[in-house]
Amino acid sequence: MMEAAQVTEIRTTNKIVPTERFTIGENLYHARIRHIEIETSVLEQFFEATRDVSSQNLEYIPYMRFILAGKLEQLLGYEFRNTVREILRDRNFGGLTVGVRGVTDQADDYVKFGTAMGHLVGPANHDSMSGTYYARFLVNHTDNSDSYLRQAYRLFTLHTDGTFVDEPTDWLLMMKFSERNAVGGESRLLHLDDWEALETFNTHPLGSYKFTYKSPPSKNVGQEVQRRTFFKVDGKPAICFIDQFARPESIEHATYLQNLSNSLEASQGTAAIPLPTGDLVMLNNLFWLHGRAPFEKNPQLHRELMRIRGEFTQL
Repeated sequence: MMEAAQVTEIRTTNKIVPTERFTIGENLYHARIRHIEIETSVLEQFFEATRDVSSQNLEYIPYMRFILAGKLEQLLGYEFRNTVREILRDRNFGGLTVGVRGVTDQADDYVKFGTAMGHLVGPANHDSMSGTYYARFLVNHTDNSDSYLRQAYRLFTLHTDGTFVDEPTDWLLMMKFSERNAVGGESRLLHLDDWEALETFNTHPLGSYKFTYKSPPSKNVGQEVQRRTFFKVDGKPAICFIDQFARPESIEHATYLQNLSNSLEASQGTAAIPLPTGDLVMLNNLFWLHGRAPFEKNPQLHRELMRIRGEFTQL
């Protein structure tokens, strides 16, 4: 873990702490989120070193994803991997932002950078919606999907990922590829420890009940899974919840889930985080909830995002 003195300096001065090839500071919009800036020369070297690696290589050959992570680590040093892992697993933080700083605007390069960042932490889950380890999706003016993911003008309520799949989903990465005519739509983030009603819902008899989750057809996952809403990680509460896919069995179950969602949405701990094109946010999916603010209506609205989610490596 980062030393307490270093953490205090970041929090109180909001200055970037210098290292040789990258710097760590505080995200301007959330005190818990660390912001990493990588030297542009290092980014240029990374994209040059991976110029012959295509998205298809990464989709077809899983170990290539770790090869990319290794190339980024070679350029930044072993301490970079440790830093990313420590930030994401540290309960005080658990989230970071980082970007390509205008070095490239190519979608394939964004896939490479996001893949490398994610695989510094651990292997990615299979994303059934896309059929590979990452998903790229558009948010436009109109949409006929069966979830809130692509519906631009609805509040995308706070939730965690991986609720309806039978595999660990410890971390989540979201990267912005492109955006036009977009006002609003900021990422909404809530750290579990900043939620005023955590104790109330965590200790409720239904807090440890295994609710059934089932995804809509667009997710391409036919199975049902049973998951507790609250559980312990390193002795502290963690959460697994999304309102859209929970399948309660009674009025009491439904009331608990609705009250839980309403309380999360009303929390003063929620903050809206703008994400520039070419930047990504990584979150610990066990104690961070995320959602999206509605966009202002615009027939020319366009946003493209990439999502990768996975588990923490034990190595």
